[in-house]
Amino acid sequence: MLSKTYAALVAAGAPEAAASEAAEEIADFERKLSSMLSDIKLIKWTLGVVLACVVVPLIKSLLE
Repeated sequence: MLSKTYAALVAAGAPEAAASEAAEEIADFERKLSSMLSDIKLIKWTLGVVLACVVVPLIKSLLE
């Protein structure tokens, strides 16, 4: 749980149970977002390797 978010929600007048649930939901969203960002990073690396494997032979054949 995000303790600062929880504390801010309680300070704003939200009930403790609702503040706790909201902070848990935000923390879960951040975990999912982090997972998606790492997947995107892997896709970018894979695309770079594939492009290199296609472009290098193409350039070689054009220069011959």
